[in-house]
Amino acid sequence: MAPLPGKITHIAVRPGAQVQAGDTLVVIEAMKMENEFKASAAGTVVEVRVQPGQAVNPGDTLVVIE
Repeated sequence: MAPLPGKITHIAVRPGAQVQAGDTLVVIEAMKMENEFKASAAGTVVEVRVQPGQAVNPGDTLVVIE
C-alpha cells in the first residue's frame, strides 16, 4: 500500500517477476522528493495496479505479491 500521497514516477517490476524483501517495486514522488516503495517480503508479483504519472493516496494498493 502507498505509504504517502504522491505521484508514481517509475515502476520497477512487472507481473510474474520474482522479488526479494527490500527490492524496489515503484518510486513515488512526494513534496519534490522521490521515495522508493520496497517489497516487505519475497514472492512473485501477481499484479501492478498503478502506472507512471498516476496520483496515489496513503492506503492505495500499488503492487500485489504472493
